[in-house]
Amino acid sequence: MLFLCYPRCSTCQKAKKWLDEKGVVYTYRDIAQENPTCEELTGWYRQSGLPLKKFFNTSGMLYKELGLKDKLPTMSEEEMLQLLATNGMLVKRPLLVSEDKVLVGFREPEWADALN
Repeated sequence: MLFLCYPRCSTCQKAKKWLDEKGVVYTYRDIAQENPTCEELTGWYRQSGLPLKKFFNTSGMLYKELGLKDKLPTMSEEEMLQLLATNGMLVKRPLLVSEDKVLVGFREPEWADALN
């Protein structure tokens, strides 16, 4: 499994602690240091079955600075994926990616169900 997070994010810290307590084996990746590529994001988005908007960190400063709340509805899927690939701080985190699942954001009950 691949665990993408931002080390200073409190939700990411909670998720990491939870994974460690459960003994889940994962590869750790700092989303700010190693941004997901457009190809990775496209694959994860398709695999997740979630709306693409769920992959945006809507509470982040960069999202707000860029005025994305108003811009996203007029953007194509390709444009949104390319934008997400420009900066890890635009991506909702943490992300947990396995061969058959993609979890976006940390909600303990959802993660517990997915990992059991």
